[in-house]
Amino acid sequence: MGKHEVGTPKYIANKMKAKGLQKLRWYCQMCQKQCRDENGFKCHTMSESHHRQLLLFADNSHKYMDQFSKEFSHDYLYLLKRQFGTKRVPANRVYQDYIADRNHIHMNATQWLTLTAFVKWLGRTGKCVVDETEKGWFVTYIDKDPETIAASEKKEKKEKMDRDDEEKTMDFIKKQMKKDKQKDQTEDDFKKPLERTGDEPLVLDIKLKPKTGLIIKPTKKETLAVKIKQEPLSDDEQIKSSNKRKLDSFDEKLSIFKRVKKEKDEDQRDLNKGWLRPGLSVKIITKSLGEKYYKSKGTITETIDKNSFVGKVKLQSPEEVAGHIVKIDEEHLETVIPSIGRDVMILYGKYSDKLAVIEKVREDEFCVDVTLKDEKKLVKRIPYEQISKYVKK
Repeated sequence: MGKHEVGTPKYIANKMKAKGLQKLRWYCQMCQKQCRDENGFKCHTMSESHHRQLLLFADNSHKYMDQFSKEFSHDYLYLLKRQFGTKRVPANRVYQDYIADRNHIHMNATQWLTLTAFVKWLGRTGKCVVDETEKGWFVTYIDKDPETIAASEKKEKKEKMDRDDEEKTMDFIKKQMKKDKQKDQTEDDFKKPLERTGDEPLVLDIKLKPKTGLIIKPTKKETLAVKIKQEPLSDDEQIKSSNKRKLDSFDEKLSIFKRVKKEKDEDQRDLNKGWLRPGLSVKIITKSLGEKYYKSKGTITETIDKNSFVGKVKLQSPEEVAGHIVKIDEEHLETVIPSIGRDVMILYGKYSDKLAVIEKVREDEFCVDVTLKDEKKLVKRIPYEQISKYVKK
């Protein structure tokens, strides 16, 4: 009997019946054909095409069996890795997800007769960690991917370093606590200073001996004992001496504070005066003039107001705006720091309006070291905003 034509009710009914999974015992792996009942499977085994496939299998049965087993184990482990990772899951759950694909390798074509035998094989070969419970067999995938192993080792190394840092910190804290404890004990055991009893004079006997091998004529000071008679100070004299030491210390600190304050005041910018100067190279940092002028560089040709807050800038780069002259406020400009050996102008501070040459750029501290051209003096750590590249007028 031939096949029913496409579109007929019988054809549609057969397709609907064949849509789902069928019984495993009525599937032929060599022919990759699924039969719906025992009669259909019997008819298939009597067909000529099935006999040809059996002859091929008989010639090299181990080859086909090993190939089917390899594909089945590979697909099962791939699904376990991709869907569940290294989680502990029931083996039957993974198997049900695996056989949901109609084109999978069926277990009756492999070397394993049951799923239990396959799970035990996974445990023996070290591909998974398997354990049996009352609810059945459970599997846990062992990820042996080099990238995963490297990431795991890196994580362990980082955790070890963190533990080492914590241990070092705890050791340091313990040492500090021990030192503080010893210091407290030392302060408690501090000896009471010597006190002179009575009004007896304090006598110091100093005897100086010459070095061996040298002939030195002794002097009177070396041969005679030095006697110093110390008279006790009165309470008023002690108070005056203590006040004098305090005043000397205060005057010294006050002079240092005034000197440091004077140096800081000299470097402070006068807010009533701008920093724009003719000949300076500057960069536009505003988008209010348009995108094409943003971050363009130019040279100040002249200042508009007497306080140098506004100036005219002749642009030089990029090429599309080269030659344009714009009138702009200093708030929309920033200084340009040239390379080592180029000329700059100091804009404010102790060396205001003086020309200098860059000697060193301290990128970490956002400052530079320069040499003043007139005085040939090296000035260190001048902030970026205090200098700008100078181009001859």
